[in-house]
Amino acid sequence: MKTTNQTEILPKPEWIKVRLPSGDEWKEVEETIAKHGLHTVCESARCPNKGECWGCGTATFMILGDICTRGCRFCAVNTALHGVQVDQEEPNELARAIEELKLSYAVITSVDRDDLEDRGAGHFGRCITTIKARNPGTKVEVLIPDYFGKELDHVLEAQPDVLAHNVETVRRLQRIRDARASFDKSLQTLQEAAERGGRKLVTKTSIMLGLGETREELKAAYDELAAAGVSILVLGQYLQPTKAEIPVVEYVRPELFQVYADDARAAGISTVVASPFARTSYHALSAWQTRDNARNI
Repeated sequence: MKTTNQTEILPKPEWIKVRLPSGDEWKEVEETIAKHGLHTVCESARCPNKGECWGCGTATFMILGDICTRGCRFCAVNTALHGVQVDQEEPNELARAIEELKLSYAVITSVDRDDLEDRGAGHFGRCITTIKARNPGTKVEVLIPDYFGKELDHVLEAQPDVLAHNVETVRRLQRIRDARASFDKSLQTLQEAAERGGRKLVTKTSIMLGLGETREELKAAYDELAAAGVSILVLGQYLQPTKAEIPVVEYVRPELFQVYADDARAAGISTVVASPFARTSYHALSAWQTRDNARNI
């Protein structure tokens, strides 16, 4: 169980403003998710982009329940030793919801399920396959745990269009993650996916800024990610979800995001999404389109 962090909380600068839902589209997303008994990372992780994304008729679906078996210090998702029972109808409900929302691009993520024999990889594969069968025109992006070998096979065989896995931060600060995670394990997942996924698969990762990282540490991370075959990198400001998570060390000024993005491109990462509110699935469609267009030139 997470404990309250007593470290002094920095005041938010004027450029950090959470977007509120507007229009009627967000209500349709909310009602569709509820009707099919689905979860979203938008709600479970208290994402600051919920209003904007739901207002555009998009959402990031979270499979395998809403209880994670890991306890990363930056994440607001509920944790326990065991997750909920896997819903065998979830792939079908997910595919129906995507059809009803008329999504051309769907993002699927999950909690970690170390309590399952395959850590949920087989269920991930079934979700992708079912979505594509019912929605053949929909591109599917998956944000997966640190799967390897046979676990990764379940996902790759279902042929997602984008495979994402987050390194979260630079090497020195990996202690903010659950002890079972590491920079090297994440690199292995990304490299295996890039090597085995074929030319059509795009690999993607994210780094949170504002945790005390330096520019030189970020550059070192970019070099390793580029060498692992990562095509898309997302850089966003870490925001403390509740008082139970680690506090923000620094609010990175908006103009620095462009500097960091230029560094990443210089390291060989072709597509970089960088802004205070950027998250793995934020503007996911436009990031994929940018990468796909560049690859076809």
